[in-house]
Amino acid sequence: MDILFHDVVIVGAGLAGLRAAVELAGSRDVAVLSKLHPLRSHSGAAQGGISAALGNAEEDTSLWHAYDTVKGSDYLADQRAVQVMCNDAPRAIIELEHLGVPFSRLPNGRIAQRPFGGHTRNFGEAPVQRTCYAADRTGHVCMHTLYEQSLNHGVKFYDEVQVLDLCVTDGTVNGVVAMELRSGRLLLMQARAVMFATGGYGKAWKTTSNAFANTGDGLGIVLNNGFPLQDMEFVQFHPTGLYPLGILITEAARGEGGVLRNGEGERFMERYAPTIKDLAPRDIVSRSIYEELKSGRGAGPGKDHVLLDLTGLGSDIIASRLPEIESFARVYAGIDPSREPVPVLPTCHYAMGGIPTTVNGRVIANAAGDEVPGFWAAGEAACVSVHGANRLGSNSLLDLIVFGRRCGKDIAMWLERAGAAPEVGSGVLERVRDGIDRLLGNRNGEKVPELRADLQRLMMDQVSVFRHEEGLKNAVSELMELQRRSRCLGVSDTSRQFNQELTDAIELQHMVNYSLAVARSALERRESRGAHSREDYPDRNDADFLKHFLCVMDGDGAMRLSERPVDLSLAEHNPVFVPKKRVY
Repeated sequence: MDILFHDVVIVGAGLAGLRAAVELAGSRDVAVLSKLHPLRSHSGAAQGGISAALGNAEEDTSLWHAYDTVKGSDYLADQRAVQVMCNDAPRAIIELEHLGVPFSRLPNGRIAQRPFGGHTRNFGEAPVQRTCYAADRTGHVCMHTLYEQSLNHGVKFYDEVQVLDLCVTDGTVNGVVAMELRSGRLLLMQARAVMFATGGYGKAWKTTSNAFANTGDGLGIVLNNGFPLQDMEFVQFHPTGLYPLGILITEAARGEGGVLRNGEGERFMERYAPTIKDLAPRDIVSRSIYEELKSGRGAGPGKDHVLLDLTGLGSDIIASRLPEIESFARVYAGIDPSREPVPVLPTCHYAMGGIPTTVNGRVIANAAGDEVPGFWAAGEAACVSVHGANRLGSNSLLDLIVFGRRCGKDIAMWLERAGAAPEVGSGVLERVRDGIDRLLGNRNGEKVPELRADLQRLMMDQVSVFRHEEGLKNAVSELMELQRRSRCLGVSDTSRQFNQELTDAIELQHMVNYSLAVARSALERRESRGAHSREDYPDRNDADFLKHFLCVMDGDGAMRLSERPVDLSLAEHNPVFVPKKRVY
């Protein structure tokens, strides 16, 4: 085993991790671990844009942005965190521009902005052009820019290195254990500060827009170490995944003027959100699509999808503003989107829940709000709760940039005051070695593909857009059985170099554990709120469920729930932020 020392170890090379690294680079010894090459991180797949009330295209304010974010979250977002994010958004965009992000431009030279679902002016009056973009490759260009800046400022990258566990001594996080995929050797990386920016976990569902690497490793490791996850029941299905593959068709397609039509050619969103129609929040649009299908108004021979009609935009607009969407439609569906509608269906897209943190990214240890010394998190793996029960489109990149930077700043201040990290104990190393030896030594055990297929089917059937008591109870029961089976996984490939079967098995064990947290939290939340839609409890219930659920895994694998209050601090001073029925 190799032992390495750094001031800061950041796990994950997406935009949250890179932004924190850029903030710390030059003054601290910063290492970034990624199981991929950094430029393959899933942040690069973000298409439509990044929100900020710049007011370049029309009047806009950060207060309107905060209102839309809180309302879109179905009032479960922590309002101080929302205020921090929305107030910082204009500065963050200008900073990205100065770092080199090539945003699309208006004729007057200012950064271009487009409408996006759920973003409005004057507290819901009408759609507003708030989302800054670079054609439909916004995440891609932001990734390249921050990666170049990280290299330029001396950040040390460990590519194709997979984190396996946290080092925790006397309650303080002081490093990670990882595996170099090329050689299979273990690395003990000691650090004074550790940040998780490990991304989302959509691969637990069969149909998803997530990359194959989005297996939620960070969340599984957090559970294994007795730390909580928050709001795990809220998983967003993007309304327009390319049918039947689930590849993302960005909301920018509707922001540019595309409309959803059912099999009868009707623009059906006028029925569900008469004011902003196709630009309603994603949870509403996804449920509306399924309502059309249940009513027999789907498209195609099986009436099992709807149509995204971009034909009114014209080929020039599509080619200049939505080039990736044009390419996806042609390559994967054999369709020219300027001539015929694109078949779409909701696809598992984004996780609102994750590792609970403060607005400075410090990981929260329990319902009392105590912090875990030496441990930070940001991005989709984290839950600072700016998205609550439902994230608005183009708020995700903003979340990564704003809170990635805040993590970097807070870590720098921590390091100025903190002493040397405590020495890493031998227990974590023994646990990692035992886990790997058990997988490699059980050649006749459960096979990864079969168990993973069972998990993804179960989550898609019972824990997706619509949920109910019987299905969730069944899901919890089946997941506990899958959890038992995952402890019996076997690996037939005993080599150490690029052993994909071994890493798949490790990832799958994490997937089963946090999936149980999702199902258990969804069963407990007996209401419908945001992306969590209970057919047996169709109404939102603020009296009993305006609260966050924390989920901790006991030693036997069972999930124990506790509660945290929702921060309603803006509502104390401004009545527009008081929870009320969402109307679009």
